Amino acid sequence: MLILGACAAAAPATSEPQLSPPAARSSTAVAMSPSPSVSRVAAAFPVTLTDDEGTDVTLGAQPERIISLSPANTEIVFALGSGDSLVGGTDFDDFPAEAVDLPDVATFTGVLMEQVVDLEPDLVLAAGNAFTPTADIERMRELGFPVLVVYAETVDEVLTDIELVGQAIGRETEATDLTADMRERIEQVTTATRAPDDAPRVFYQIGSEPEIYGPAPGSFIADMVGLAGGDPVTTSDPAVFSIPVEQLVAADPEIIVVGDAAYGVCPEAVAARPGWRQMTAVREGAVRPIDDTIVTRPGPRLAEGLASLALAIDPELELPSPPPAVTFCQP
Repeated sequence: MLILGACAAAAPATSEPQLSPPAARSSTAVAMSPSPSVSRVAAAFPVTLTDDEGTDVTLGAQPERIISLSPANTEIVFALGSGDSLVGGTDFDDFPAEAVDLPDVATFTGVLMEQVVDLEPDLVLAAGNAFTPTADIERMRELGFPVLVVYAETVDEVLTDIELVGQAIGRETEATDLTADMRERIEQVTTATRAPDDAPRVFYQIGSEPEIYGPAPGSFIADMVGLAGGDPVTTSDPAVFSIPVEQLVAADPEIIVVGDAAYGVCPEAVAARPGWRQMTAVREGAVRPIDDTIVTRPGPRLAEGLASLALAIDPELELPSPPPAVTFCQP
């Protein structure tokens, strides 16, 4: 459930497009530059937008009834001030608090099509890379509902997607203001982290049941680790998020960040796994829990997630306005 809860960050059950692995902190310079395709002038309707799958979506008027099919999209809509236009969400929505009570239109098994029809949306915000099943997207379009698919493969693309959603819901100015604040915070973090040639090998554990899951090469989470000052230990294939223990031991991470700590996976239990004691991170006590949601959910809180990740990699890092510490696995 953790991996699907992140929704559009990583999932072992789906595949990503073939990508070249990003160098550590490779998107830093790009992330600092505003998206040239998005104007600060409020969007006029009708408007035609191209989503992350290359589909043109035409909206005749500002949407008044929006369905979100990922927790990240739900957070974006609320952050841009249009939460009252949301008429449906997912059973993973947990932030802000108002999102919890939205009717569940998407569950672990897929989209509840009858719910979609009953809610009569004038915009559906779906998640790409098969997080929203492709067949469900096609069916909603056949029924006449405008479906905008977003899927970020890098941190910079998260910011672009926020601006894209802003255009779609008539909140373009709010979106560019939000992403400007996020870029400023990202720059604070990347400026404070160590130089790329001194970056420690970092394994971000996304999940650990039934296999060990970590970032795929070229994935969004690998980009996060690089921006946070680490050299990401990844799986062997952009389409695979599980990693054999033998491969992980050979990579010898210097730091292990436990993304599933909030789900009861304690650093002590990770360190005690058979064969893990020979890894540098375990020998040196560098197995650290983190609040996974803000790190792997590509939404408005991502810049704070990056700050938390940077501190998990280097607890002595000095950041302006450091995020509050979150304690897991209390005895």
